[in-house]
This record gives sequence, C-alpha cells and structure tokens, in this order.
Amino acid sequence: MTDRQLITLRVNGEPYELVIEPRRTLADTLRQDLGLTGTHLGCEHGICGACTVLVDGAPARACLMFAVQAEDRDIRTVESLADGDELSDLQRAFSAHHALQCGFCTPGFLMLAEGFLAERPEATREEIRELVSSNLCRCTGYQPIVDAVEDCARRRQASRREHDRAACGEAERSGHAAGA
Repeated sequence: MTDRQLITLRVNGEPYELVIEPRRTLADTLRQDLGLTGTHLGCEHGICGACTVLVDGAPARACLMFAVQAEDRDIRTVESLADGDELSDLQRAFSAHHALQCGFCTPGFLMLAEGFLAERPEATREEIRELVSSNLCRCTGYQPIVDAVEDCARRRQASRREHDRAACGEAERSGHAAGA
C-alpha cells in the first residue's frame, strides 16, 4: 500500500490539487501530472540543470525537490515566460544569439537566467558567465548563451532607465500643473 497526499501546487499562477506519493519529484509532477513538459529531465541528479524551474523566484532543480516540498510556494516553469504566441525578451535574445541548438537544455538555462536577472538586474558579463557554468550544454559552447543573457540584461536596464525618465517627467509635469 502506498501512502498518497493531497497537495495544492501553484504553478505559473494557477492552483492545482493533486493526490501524489510523497516521494514524487517536482519534475515528474510537472511533466506527468500537469503536462508541463518544458521542464526536462537529463541527469536526474541535479547536475545538468535541464530541470531548472523557479521556486519563489529562485532557480531550483526540480529533479531534486519533492512536489510536497513545493506546496504553498510559487513555481514557475518555462511555459510561463511567453505570453501566448509572444516570446519573452529573454526567449527572443536566445533566438537572436543562436543560444540553442538541440534545445534540450534551453528551458533550464532560460529559467536559470530569468531568476538570476530578477535578483541581479545589473549583472556583469563575468557574473553571467559564472551563472551559466552551473548548467550543462553539449551543443552551444556556452558563448551564445552568455551573449543572450547579457543582451537581455542590458535591454532590461535600458527599458528601466527609460521608464524611470518617463516617470520623472510625468511627476515634474504634475508638479508644475499643481503649482499653476
């Protein structure tokens, strides 16, 4: 007889109630129970990074985490990046820099980079290179991945600066209107 538990997972903003064995990994749950097959299984030992997802915003190896450990936490998979048919800025950068070849490791790199850039939006190339070294890719040689992540980071920085300038201009115009 196997013990099963009722859990609720919040994945890509949606709640899911599941009855699973406590020893079932998050990766298996995402792929087999929820049909979110973008999370790949490579080594199943946490070495390759193909199964990387975000748990409460931080990259985590889904093959090393039990699904029951993810209850009441915010889980994001690669499926959360695109908005319908519109790729995210990070996905577009990967495409533009040819940072994928066979594509097997790509979802793990995308989620690793997404979590990292949220934490370190002003990341240096050296920091990005260090980050990328934590996942394995047998096809690209890593350089295009580093280029893509750096390009995305720079574009996000420029977008934030533009947004800040626009917000400052709006505040200034509001201040002049209030004083008039």
